[in-house]
Amino acid sequence: MTGLLPVSGAALSADARLLSSIRAVGARRGVDVDYTDDAATAEMLARHRRTLSAAEHGPLMWLGSLALVAAIVWPFLGHTVPAFEGRPELAFGPAGPLLVVAVTSLVVVRRRWKRELLHPRLAGYREVLGLARAHGVPVTHVPGWLVGRSMSGDRETVPVPAYAEVEPLPAGPGPGPGAGPGPASGEEAEATEATEVTEEAAEGAAKGATEGVAPAAPPAVPAKPASVESYEAMADEGGWHDEAGCLLLFVGIGGVAWAVSEGNALGHLAAVLAVPLAITTWLAGARQGRERQRLREAAVAYVQALSAAQSAGASIPELSPVLRKLLEEEAEKVRG
Repeated sequence: MTGLLPVSGAALSADARLLSSIRAVGARRGVDVDYTDDAATAEMLARHRRTLSAAEHGPLMWLGSLALVAAIVWPFLGHTVPAFEGRPELAFGPAGPLLVVAVTSLVVVRRRWKRELLHPRLAGYREVLGLARAHGVPVTHVPGWLVGRSMSGDRETVPVPAYAEVEPLPAGPGPGPGAGPGPASGEEAEATEATEVTEEAAEGAAKGATEGVAPAAPPAVPAKPASVESYEAMADEGGWHDEAGCLLLFVGIGGVAWAVSEGNALGHLAAVLAVPLAITTWLAGARQGRERQRLREAAVAYVQALSAAQSAGASIPELSPVLRKLLEEEAEKVRG
């Protein structure tokens, strides 16, 4: 659907301390991916998502599921087969081996899936997202598959790690003239390096202005249209029109049956009232469905605009729960 990343390389590179921490993560994990390279990161995530999907929905999963169903059903149906009559070892015996095959297959699938989820590249990227949050960099969304929600419901198997919040870079100048060079701790060295990088950037911007070259302004984040806000408000509404219409139709049919069998005119009255009301309910549901689809398309276009802005270097804020769900659904649609 879109190439929207949880966080862009430009946002990760804006703070020298964060950039240093990200490079340390890559070195510690021994990964060959530059997490600040958007194209490489997107390709890495897509590749590992395909690997996880193959591990989760491969032939072994089908074998385990079928064996489990057979193990449950066999004791109830095995004794009904005429050829197995009087032979309990055939009527009930295969259920045990089938259950062993099912459990073994599903355990192997789970272990493969967990091993792929703990791959150093993905573990490192989860650390990067945690560090970005700690440094105040907004993370637009965290894909469910990246934290292991695809097989365990709402519980995250490997959540994004949480780190202590980092103070923003100081805006003032460095130490005064009376300060000595003395030894600095690791955190102080990082802060000093970040300050130097910030000062160098400021000097470069001033020099560019002096030479008549204006510094490139970061691209603006697209404003959220009113249609997207409407979609967020009504995304979870509705869904009852079909059931209510069917119930009203059954009431009308029941009323006609009662009128015919009992000779009571009230049954015809119930049908006259219930059937038009059922049709009206269905039409209202259809109108609401068309409106929701129109607003959904506007929301998809908005997320695509956010992706384009992120590719141009904009820092995208965190998406709302409705838009995060939409992003997941569209990604699943593309993958399927």
